Amino acid sequence: MLLKLGILVLVGIIGGRVANYFKFPSVTGYIVFGLLVGPSFLNLVKHSDVDSLGIINDLTLAGIAFSIGNEFLLKDIKKVGKKIFIITAAEVIGALTIVFVLMYYVLNQSFEFSIIMASLSASTAPAGVVMVMRELRADGPLTKTILPIVALDDAFGIMAFGISLSLVHMLSGTKKVSVAAMFLNPILEIVGSLVLGLVMGAIMALVIKLARNNDEILVMTICAILLTYGLANLLNLSSLLTCMTLGGAFVNLKKNSQRVFKSISDFTPPINLLFFTVAGASLKLDVLYTVGIVGVAYILARGTGKYLGATLGAVMVRSEPMITKNLGLGLLPQGGVSIGLSMMVKKELPHMSDSVVTIILFSVLIFEILGPITAKIAITRAGEDHSKELQKGGAESAT
Repeated sequence: MLLKLGILVLVGIIGGRVANYFKFPSVTGYIVFGLLVGPSFLNLVKHSDVDSLGIINDLTLAGIAFSIGNEFLLKDIKKVGKKIFIITAAEVIGALTIVFVLMYYVLNQSFEFSIIMASLSASTAPAGVVMVMRELRADGPLTKTILPIVALDDAFGIMAFGISLSLVHMLSGTKKVSVAAMFLNPILEIVGSLVLGLVMGAIMALVIKLARNNDEILVMTICAILLTYGLANLLNLSSLLTCMTLGGAFVNLKKNSQRVFKSISDFTPPINLLFFTVAGASLKLDVLYTVGIVGVAYILARGTGKYLGATLGAVMVRSEPMITKNLGLGLLPQGGVSIGLSMMVKKELPHMSDSVVTIILFSVLIFEILGPITAKIAITRAGEDHSKELQKGGAESAT
């Protein structure tokens, strides 16, 4: 296994360099080169190896979710909170509506299948977006708009899926679900995640004061993230939303919290590289042969819905033109949340699970590769790519 890890890190480094040479984000190179050494091509890393490396996925997603919480400083949220909520709602509704209409009215799929596929289109994978932002040292109005939306639309997506799943059970008669339970269950999951994150954030803010140096700060921070992520899984809550809330609570309760977030940022590069390289190795190209027109239509509908919804939302709140033009391009990546929810379909609705899981895996394959590219285009067009400025500054100081 250590040899396989070494191979994955090596191809990740090479993939990142190759991607940068062609002006693509490093994340795209990690995924593509991971795909090359995975079962679909060279088979140096097998599916069993990928399964045993699942803890890397959990650790990376937990760290990224915690870092996104840094964007939820209350004094900033008070200024833009209403705008962010409206844009997120418009973006989610846009994706849900266009996917459902295309599936049900154009492709004549069943109502149950159409509404489940629509609900799985809402969430944005935070990992790809955050990695591109870090690589570009992105900062500015667009960046500050994208990050809270990525966090919020995961919560919206969880709620949409919970309601859709309950509705399908009611219509098919597979389970007795009341109308109250249909809305209450996803709300309880979200509220429970928020409460757990707030409690753990308050405890973390108290305990971190005991740290004597930067090493202890890093150790305590990782401990808090792992405990929070694990407790969320144990309680059947949203682990991503809980860790985002952990970061949000901590940044508001602790002065000089940036020291903690920087320690995590310095610690995570090799784990992030492994995460995306493993993600590439886990992608199954044979899915391409089975998705058919429905899979392709889902990709186009989700991308169009998110772009148009985000653009409309930005217009509604009178955002700056640069945000309005580029926001939709930064919200396309799809990953862990959608896959996780599709696995619930496998458990709850086995009669449609093969089609749902196959299309979602195909969608993730496409959006995990293209999403970081479109995010980079959006950030660059908005003038928020500061990586060259820092490189120039570093070169000047070296001379």
